[in-house]
Amino acid sequence: MNKLLYLFYFAGLFLCFSCQTSREAYNPDRKFSPAALQSDYLLSRHILEDMHPSLYWYTPRDTMDGYFDRGYAALKDSMTEAQFRTLLSYTFSKVGCGHTSVRTSKGYNQYIDTARVPQFPLVLKFWKDTMVVAVNLNRRDSILKRGMILQSINGRTAGQLMDTLFNYIVTDGYNQTGKYQYLSTGLNFSNWYKNVFGYTSRFTIDYADTGNQVKEVSIPLYDPRADTVRRLFARRLIPGVEPSRKRRKEMNTFLTRNLRIDSGSNTAFMTLNTFEHGNHLVPFFHQSFRDLDEKKIQNLVIDVRSNGGGDATNSTLLTRYIIDKKFKLADSLYAIRRHSSYDKYIGKSLLYRFMMLFVTSKRADGRYHFGYFERHYYHPKRLHHFDGQVYILTGGNSFSATTLFAGSLKGQKNVTLVGEETGGGFYGNTAWMIPDVTLPNTGVRFRLPRFRLVVDKMREKNGRGVLPDVSSLPSADAIGKGFDFKTAKVKELIQLHSSGGK
Repeated sequence: MNKLLYLFYFAGLFLCFSCQTSREAYNPDRKFSPAALQSDYLLSRHILEDMHPSLYWYTPRDTMDGYFDRGYAALKDSMTEAQFRTLLSYTFSKVGCGHTSVRTSKGYNQYIDTARVPQFPLVLKFWKDTMVVAVNLNRRDSILKRGMILQSINGRTAGQLMDTLFNYIVTDGYNQTGKYQYLSTGLNFSNWYKNVFGYTSRFTIDYADTGNQVKEVSIPLYDPRADTVRRLFARRLIPGVEPSRKRRKEMNTFLTRNLRIDSGSNTAFMTLNTFEHGNHLVPFFHQSFRDLDEKKIQNLVIDVRSNGGGDATNSTLLTRYIIDKKFKLADSLYAIRRHSSYDKYIGKSLLYRFMMLFVTSKRADGRYHFGYFERHYYHPKRLHHFDGQVYILTGGNSFSATTLFAGSLKGQKNVTLVGEETGGGFYGNTAWMIPDVTLPNTGVRFRLPRFRLVVDKMREKNGRGVLPDVSSLPSADAIGKGFDFKTAKVKELIQLHSSGGK
C-alpha cells in the first residue's frame, strides 16, 4: 500500500513538473515553417469538408473554395501560432457558423494564464459606426473617460476598424449584432487589434469632447506589470477578510443565475447567464416558478443578454414553464457521418462515435438523423406554469440554446422580446456535439460541430438572429452613466401595460 502511495506521489510531482516545464518552455514568438503551416491548414480544410454538416449553408461551395485557396496561398513565410490563428480565423469566419471557431493551442493557454502581456488600454462598446469608451485600463487618464465617443484609433475610424475585424469573427449566418457585442466584450478588441494591426508603444486617439469638438490625444500601451495601483490594491488585501470558499461559491452562483422579486411592481427579475450543466438550473427553475406562482407575480423579466447557451435540455425546460403550446426542438437534426479517417485529430472521437451509434439512424438522404428530437413534442408545464406578462432581454451575446429559447417564445401573446437581435441564428444552427480538433504541427485547435439543427423549416433562412419586438439600443450617454437602458425600457413597458396602455 505504501509503495502505491509513493507511486502516486511521484507521479503527481512528475505531472506538476511537466506542466511547469511546458508552461515555461512555450515561446509565443516561435515560428513554424511554411510546410508545417500548409500541412495544418490543408488538414483543417479536409476535416471541415469531410465532416462539417453546414459548410456551404450560407456560403456557396465555389466561394468557400476560393476563401480556402486564398488562405493557403498566403502561407509563404514562417508564422507564429498567433499569426496562423489569425489567418485561419479569417477563413473560418466565412462559413457563417458561430460554433466553428479557432482556438489557441494548449501550450498557449498555459502560457497566457500567467503571462501579464501588454494590452490596448481601452475596452470599447461598438455599434454600427460608433465606438465608445466603456473602461480605461490606464486609471490615471483623466481625458478618455467612460462614455466618450472615439472618432479614430491611429487614423482608423470606427467603421474601418469594424469592417476589418469583423472578417475574423465567427457568427451564425450574416449576423452583425453578435460581432458588435463580441468586440465590446472584455479584451476581445485588444487581442484582435494586436493580431491584425499590431501594437505600437502609443496610440493616437481622435475623440469628441463634451462640447462635441474633435480633439487628439496620444495614450500609451497598458502594461499590467507596471500597474502600481493594481499591485498596491493586491498588497492591501487582508487574507482574513477574504470571503470563505462557500461564500465565493454562493456569490458565483448568484452571478450565474438568480431571481429577485419586486413586490411593489409585482415583478420578478430572473438573470440567466448560462444554460450549461453544473449550475443546478433544474431545481432553480422549479423553485423559482413555484415562488412566482405562490406570490401571484404578474410580470417576469428574464435577462439572457449574456447567455451564450449550453445544454438545450435546460433551455427547453425553461421554455416549458412559459410557452402556451406544444413545440419541437427541431424539424431536423442530423450529422453527415458518424466517423471518418480524421478521427485521430478529433477530441473524444471514440465517445462521440459510440454516442452517435445509439442516438442516430441513417435515412434515405444518406444523413444520420437524431430522430428523437425530430419527432418529440414538448408540452407546457402544468404545475407552476407562468401565465403573466413575460419580457425577455436579448442581445448579441444571446447565442445557441439561448436563441432556441427566445425563438420558441417569439410571437406568443404574453411574451415581449426587448433589446437587440440575438447572436444565434433564428432559423437554426450547427452545433449539438462539438469536439475540438487539434492540428498536429502548431497545436492550434478548432471547434467542429457535428449536427445541423433546423428549428422550423417554415422560417426564412435569412441568416439573421431572433429580432426583438421592442428595440432598445445603446447610447454614449447610457454607457457613460452605466445606465441599464434595456431594463429601463422593460420597466417602462410594464408600467404602460399596467396602466392599460398596451
